[in-house]
Amino acid sequence: MNQKQTVESSLPSPKSPAQGGMDQGRLVSMPETGPCLDSIQLDSLEQAFREWAKQSSRTDVQLSRRRILVIFLLIRYTGAKLNEILALDPLKRIDFNRQLVDLGNEDTDARTESRTVRISATFAAELEQMFNDPSFRRFLEKQFNVDPGFVRRKFYERAQGLGFPKTLGGPEMIRKARAVELMQRNMPMPAVQTMLGHSTMNLTSAYVSFSKDDIAQVTKLFIDREASRKTSARNSFFGKIKALQKGDIQTRVTLATAGGDTIESVITNSSLERLSLKESRLIMAEVKAPLVILYRGEKEPECTAENRLVGMVEQINAGRINTEYLVRIKDGTILCALVSTHGAQWLGLGVGDPVWAASAVFPLC
Repeated sequence: MNQKQTVESSLPSPKSPAQGGMDQGRLVSMPETGPCLDSIQLDSLEQAFREWAKQSSRTDVQLSRRRILVIFLLIRYTGAKLNEILALDPLKRIDFNRQLVDLGNEDTDARTESRTVRISATFAAELEQMFNDPSFRRFLEKQFNVDPGFVRRKFYERAQGLGFPKTLGGPEMIRKARAVELMQRNMPMPAVQTMLGHSTMNLTSAYVSFSKDDIAQVTKLFIDREASRKTSARNSFFGKIKALQKGDIQTRVTLATAGGDTIESVITNSSLERLSLKESRLIMAEVKAPLVILYRGEKEPECTAENRLVGMVEQINAGRINTEYLVRIKDGTILCALVSTHGAQWLGLGVGDPVWAASAVFPLC
């Protein structure tokens, strides 16, 4: 049995723990499905592609690199095969308004069905903006028109540049990582299978309670939620559990974020079981704005708060009673802090000032 078949057949039907079923996210840890990049590493790889696409000063090289970036993003967010994307006419078969990518019948692999795949409104808007550039649009008039071997080499180069084994950056592994990413977030198995176009379902019984409309609806819910997490959530840190220290009543959770920061949280042992937490599991940590304390300056403050993050004041919204500060930390995450206007006058912070944001409380969800 190959690796892909193992991933598809090792999971239970999509019942929540509350329904007496098993949490498929618990079963899809990296060691159990073979090596592949996790969400944090995928995001790092995406950022590496974006930076690489902007680096050349030559227009023709920029256009070529932007084409590779689009190919990567489509595989990253649709889970499509490389040959499906290369056969795609991006100017005709991406519906920006409905946020759908039409993958046709060009794939000769009978195990992969033609289908439409939903993408987020944010990603659809980004693609539309890129394709509205006249020079890039002309560049794509003959579709992607690129050698698959060349695409693979560029994927391998970006992965190796981040210190990943090059094989983990290949198109097939990005597709696999996308499937694992969605399953770890407990997207129902039928929705994941439909999204990837598997025509042979090892878990046919999982479709009993899911119609096509049900699957389309739940896919939209997950994709929209994922985009919201990445683009609009304030005071939210998406990361990987680095360590769990269990006590009699509570457990200390150490979370490593995409930006390399460490977040500490304490939850009850019952919450630990309810959330099915374990090391290497991906999870969100959040903190309310009034619980964020600001310290002016570049020097790390001496305080008892375990979570201390350095950043820069990006925006100040002053009110009669309270003042809101938006602080951007190094990974681009926006932290919102709410202090009294009297306290704001004492702080004397301005836009562009260095600042430390500290908090002892980071609930997990």
